[in-house]
Amino acid sequence: MSLRTALLFAASLLCAGAGAGEIPPSERRSGYDLMSRETRAIQDDDATNPGMLWVLDGEALWNRKAGAVGRACAACHGDARTSMKGVAARYPAFDAALRRPVNLEERIKLCRSERQKAPPLAFESRDLLALTAYVARQSRGLPIAIVIDERTLPFLDAGREAFHRRQGQLNLACSQCHDDNWGRRLAGSLIPQAHPTGYPLYRLEWQGLGSLERRLRNCLIGIRAEPYAFGAPEFVDLELYLMWRANGMKIETPAVRP
Repeated sequence: MSLRTALLFAASLLCAGAGAGEIPPSERRSGYDLMSRETRAIQDDDATNPGMLWVLDGEALWNRKAGAVGRACAACHGDARTSMKGVAARYPAFDAALRRPVNLEERIKLCRSERQKAPPLAFESRDLLALTAYVARQSRGLPIAIVIDERTLPFLDAGREAFHRRQGQLNLACSQCHDDNWGRRLAGSLIPQAHPTGYPLYRLEWQGLGSLERRLRNCLIGIRAEPYAFGAPEFVDLELYLMWRANGMKIETPAVRP
């Protein structure tokens, strides 16, 4: 057994005995609040926040014609500073045609293929991350406002069940770390409350920008569970639940994390 596996296994035993339950809304904190002063300073200054490089690329893509119809995002949506303000705070949102929720990345992919008649951007590609970061940047500082109705309730329940379900070789649920043991350390890293307020975000560990699904896949691999493919409905359900429980917290995109 490797040192990392041993540490994770020890952590699973610790988490299993905690059972503290969900974090009350009044006690919910962004990962920003748990970071060092130096890392917060990187996020706070657009001149030093490396995620802004993707935002700038996204702005260029927003205004660039693409696809068989030769149309830019701006041709339909105009100035993103106005038209996209508040959009990221409402996603994942229900798509009537697909009859399920889609996240912001999926919405951009659908718009590109259906409206611009362009090849869909690959998940985790620089262009998709850049466009998503640019769109989400327009909502920075606004409160997350996920609305649940009879259409989205089953998907919210599925995401909640996934968050509390033990899985993987370590038999560990997301909630056992992120609800019961937030603020403690796992293999030297601080455990956050798992509120996705800043995605896509720049992780110092990655030395690059990444989506929430990339982070979720990392967690599943860490507990020795089989990760879903990028774009899997299970990830969107979980994202819907995580965003819903972060309702009222402010969008930080592009956030910076250790």
